[in-house]
Amino acid sequence: MDLNAYSKTILIAPLNWGLGHATRCIPIIKALQENNYIPIIASDGIALELLRKEFPYLQFLELPSYQIEYAKNGKNFKWKLFKSCPKMIQAIYNEKKMVKEWIKKYEIDGIISDNRLGVFSKKIPSVFMTHQLNVMTGNTTWLTSKMHQNIIKKYTTCWVPDFSTKPNLTGALGHLEKTNLVIQYIGPLSRLHKKQTEIKYDLMIILSGPEPQRGILEEQLKIEILRYSGKTIFIKGVVEKNQIKEQIGDVTYYNFMNTRQLEQAFNESDKVLCRSGYTTVMDLAKLDKKAFFIPTPGQYEQEYLAKKYKKEGLVPYAEQDNFKIENLLEIENFKGLPQIDAVLNWEFLFQVFEK
Repeated sequence: MDLNAYSKTILIAPLNWGLGHATRCIPIIKALQENNYIPIIASDGIALELLRKEFPYLQFLELPSYQIEYAKNGKNFKWKLFKSCPKMIQAIYNEKKMVKEWIKKYEIDGIISDNRLGVFSKKIPSVFMTHQLNVMTGNTTWLTSKMHQNIIKKYTTCWVPDFSTKPNLTGALGHLEKTNLVIQYIGPLSRLHKKQTEIKYDLMIILSGPEPQRGILEEQLKIEILRYSGKTIFIKGVVEKNQIKEQIGDVTYYNFMNTRQLEQAFNESDKVLCRSGYTTVMDLAKLDKKAFFIPTPGQYEQEYLAKKYKKEGLVPYAEQDNFKIENLLEIENFKGLPQIDAVLNWEFLFQVFEK
């Protein structure tokens, strides 16, 4: 790309639902910079805070919160989400207005929305990124999938961070039998890299996701880990102003880690205990790490992925209420996720902004 050419400004906006959407945007933001684009980052809550820590020199804009909350009881997840729909719809309406103003004010030339439904414009190229072409919601999957696909139709193209053919990581989530959507399978995304390092920890525990379920699992695992005999690094997934490290017996606790620290911790750990969120799945595949999954109660997407990988003999899982530390012994009976060594062609993908 001609570095003397006009540098286009791209608005990149990840959903604030846990940390996964924000973290998988990190390699995209870096690639935009490497290809002479100027990224402006827009989000809210902990997703915005995490990206501010990663890119303190970039411009940040705050979008309205979707106010997504999980139920304490996973069985009430769908009802809790339904109740929050009016607030979510209002937030989407507000972000549409804000984006319209920002395009003029900041001379934005293109948009990348990671599941933010109102970050879109008909006037400039707009990319929607998702691994869920089908949105799993139990017996209403057909409805939520159709609604989501109708939103995707508005965008110039849809990036799916997976492979188009089998074997792939998303299964039915990210693949449709028939569709007229403009879809580009860009390959799995991870901000992390595999390194040859000494193993310092027998187990890495990494948590993420909205409250209260993140906190509920943290308290449960703090008790379970007392019966574990190996060295453990425990990352709570709570993004705060300052990093806090605490040593209790053989367990080293962190409230959060930046990308460099997290990459080191993953590489120095033998096994991983975590949620079955798709961003974590992509990281594990990139780093060739064996894991045990505890899907977020009531989150159909995570439950689907956990069941899929167990059925394929890749990764074992347990429901949150049933998990015991002894379950980790099952890891030895599974192959682990297939290691990913895909190289993304960013210059080709970014051509959407050159039309």
